[in-house]
Amino acid sequence: MHSTVSEQTAGRDHLRSTADNGLKIVIVGGFGVGKTTMVRSVSEIRPLNTEETMTRAGIGVDDPSGVESKSTTTVAFDFGRISINDQAVLYLFGAPGQERFWFLWDRLFSGTLGAVVLVDTRRLDDSWYAIDRLEHHRMPFIVARNDFGGSHHTLEQVREALDLSPDVPLIDCDARDRDSSKKVLIALVNHLYALSARETTP
Repeated sequence: MHSTVSEQTAGRDHLRSTADNGLKIVIVGGFGVGKTTMVRSVSEIRPLNTEETMTRAGIGVDDPSGVESKSTTTVAFDFGRISINDQAVLYLFGAPGQERFWFLWDRLFSGTLGAVVLVDTRRLDDSWYAIDRLEHHRMPFIVARNDFGGSHHTLEQVREALDLSPDVPLIDCDARDRDSSKKVLIALVNHLYALSARETTP
């Protein structure tokens, strides 16, 4: 797939009334990594989110290290949609990042074709669970390093730290930026197409 989402969609308010193929993908990652922000930035419809204000109940349960300024958190999932072309749309589900909500992930994975693992290099350890669960489900995924003001690590260093297979795409992104988030989704769709072509090649 060589065309871009931005070339094929008229704008955020554009929403096709019908589509032959609805492709479900999930955005996963640790607490405060930017999953809700990515869904908001790229969705062509007003996204559904289940963010709640963080309270004292989370003290000692959620680890806010590196994201101390975060004041809200997702307690179920985020949902958005973006059209690829006349026949296909992506349905985006952002999974909650806190460990106490991880039990929801397996349900979100049902019917999902692929996933984006969003990582923050300040909290790389938070990415392990997401990668482990995706590998357990044998679900294709790509990894996107979210920009939180620059990283002191190269992409290869991140790949090595996460022990990623060479065939797992690893890219940079800014979840706040619509075009950057689109590129992440395009990279995932291209990865899924490549895997499908590889499986059907004699």
